[in-house]
Amino acid sequence: MLKSQILEKLQKKHNNLSNDDIEQLFNIFIKKITNSLRNGQNIEMRGFGTLSRKINKEKFVRNPKTNQKLFKNESYKLHFKIGKILHHKINNLPVTNTEDAV
Repeated sequence: MLKSQILEKLQKKHNNLSNDDIEQLFNIFIKKITNSLRNGQNIEMRGFGTLSRKINKEKFVRNPKTNQKLFKNESYKLHFKIGKILHHKINNLPVTNTEDAV
């Protein structure tokens, strides 16, 4: 799903807000997630899942074309762990606890 499609669906659901307001709220939401992950915090959205960052250690890698050894600095990757409710909805399983259902 594209950002424009998400904004379109939000506009249909919340027609009392302008397109600019919805886009601004969406951008703030994305910035908050990005800044939290950059600062080493995990993002937990109940029923949806958890976003966290994992460390890729620095190491020597090899260019397969030239067989030359290169040094790769430490970097981060994004890790997503799916929530139980989302997992059940995707796989058409019954949601066991109705209080957590989204």
